[in-house]
Amino acid sequence: MKRLLSLIVTLAFTLILSSTLTFAADKPAKPTATKTEAAAPADTAELLDINTATEAELKALPGIGDAYSKKIIAGRPYKKKDQLKSKKIIPASVYEKIKGLIIAKDLKIAK
Repeated sequence: MKRLLSLIVTLAFTLILSSTLTFAADKPAKPTATKTEAAAPADTAELLDINTATEAELKALPGIGDAYSKKIIAGRPYKKKDQLKSKKIIPASVYEKIKGLIIAKDLKIAK
């Protein structure tokens, strides 16, 4: 009698466990945004041009304060935005925070 009861309990537990795992596997995973998707702007109209931005606009960027905004303005013009890092205007860690938010437009002067 004890053996039969033990067998029934074991079978019931196994059945419940297997149904739980089956239903859990059928649930689709929630999509999550990656870090780069969240930081990437929707289009280039939202990008801040480091060649023409005001000091106040630059200070609105994450990690950019008075000192860095003044250094960015003093180092103009830039051909590419990564020159902020290569010319050591700002540290690489700060550049990584803002690279998806900025652009360096070409400032060709019309003759």
